[in-house]
Amino acid sequence: MTETTTDPRAIVASNPLWYHTLEVAPGVATPGWFDVRTIMDRVPFPDVRGKRCLDIGTYDGFFAFEMERRGAAEVVATDISDHANWDWPPDMRVQGPERLAEIAGPEKGLGFKLAKQLLGSKAERVECSIYDLSPEKLGTFDVVVCGSLLLHLRDPLRALEAVRSVCGGVFFSGEEIRLGLSLWNRNRAVAELNGSGALCQWWVPTAAGHERMVFAAGFEILERSKPYCIGFGPAHPARGRRPRELAQHALRRVACGIDGVPQSAVLARPRV
Repeated sequence: MTETTTDPRAIVASNPLWYHTLEVAPGVATPGWFDVRTIMDRVPFPDVRGKRCLDIGTYDGFFAFEMERRGAAEVVATDISDHANWDWPPDMRVQGPERLAEIAGPEKGLGFKLAKQLLGSKAERVECSIYDLSPEKLGTFDVVVCGSLLLHLRDPLRALEAVRSVCGGVFFSGEEIRLGLSLWNRNRAVAELNGSGALCQWWVPTAAGHERMVFAAGFEILERSKPYCIGFGPAHPARGRRPRELAQHALRRVACGIDGVPQSAVLARPRV
């Protein structure tokens, strides 16, 4: 892509990997791994009109641009500055950043930059780890949103306490859950620990476990969703076809209506 390129399709094609499926121009959507658009009517997403909003772990910026589209007065989007700054498990700390750079390209945040250009967005991207959020750095926000990030953190409660420090209104948290474990443990706050491998997954809770994490970090739960699935986007790698994987696909379709990544969402506010 040259500096003078204005063709939306060429601009989209210049990014090696899109995490989010975004409509960036009429009839033009990014080939994301995940399509978060499929779940917005199934979650307790807050009213953002006229409010100062924060999107944590923005990646390509779906929630940031969605809040702007819904009338937010100001949108700040945070993410880490480099692939090496992920909470890599010990067995991936050397090759993990290199492998991710090969897949996604060396420039962290390129997708957000290109989408912002195509959408004519005023959302501001700030390089900041969730662990380092503070009122001194960013101020406070009327609405704080964090999606699909806690499972990639070694210390999710420490991160959630940092989120609480900048939340002056409401907090929306949508996170991956273990669906089968949630169905068998509807009221038990439990989580599966991984801590290994290229997917950089640490804690994946039940729906009740996700809710309890948010509560334990000092929030009051206002609303909660039923389990749902974020649909796979066109660029997502092919799903496994082994018997166990096929059974999981079937469970997700039955429980959530579509195949995808099982999640739950809560809307909360800081407890006084």
